[in-house]
Amino acid sequence: MRPFFTTIYVSFLLFTSLLSAQDWQTDFLVAQQIAAENNKAIVLVFQGSDWCAPCIKLDREIWSTDTFKNYAKQHYIMLQADFPRRKKNQLSEAQTKANAKLAEKYNSKGYFPLVVVLDKEGNVLGESSYNKMSPKDYIKQLNTFLN
Repeated sequence: MRPFFTTIYVSFLLFTSLLSAQDWQTDFLVAQQIAAENNKAIVLVFQGSDWCAPCIKLDREIWSTDTFKNYAKQHYIMLQADFPRRKKNQLSEAQTKANAKLAEKYNSKGYFPLVVVLDKEGNVLGESSYNKMSPKDYIKQLNTFLN
């Protein structure tokens, strides 16, 4: 009987952790479609997930927090353009090209991390980067671009 309850408990923990996971899009057109259907802004994040220290801090201190994830789920469409350098983290050729195309349009200077807030049509509303602040303050900062 005991292994049965352990299995249920572990399954429950896995399920709840999946529910709180950040729902990142990686396809601009899909993100744009979801944003249009839900009347939400797109938060496009340019990052180097395996080499950029400020990108890693931004992920740990903002994107991965429950405060941000819960708010973002209701208010933003999160779009990730990752540029990993380590061979084991390489993206597919198609994703690499798609991210390069996004960078050409929205991050031509190659800043990392760069957070670009877009409207549902893909127009730039504002830009940010890593700032040492609480998730609530970061949300406030992103929301200033929406007004």
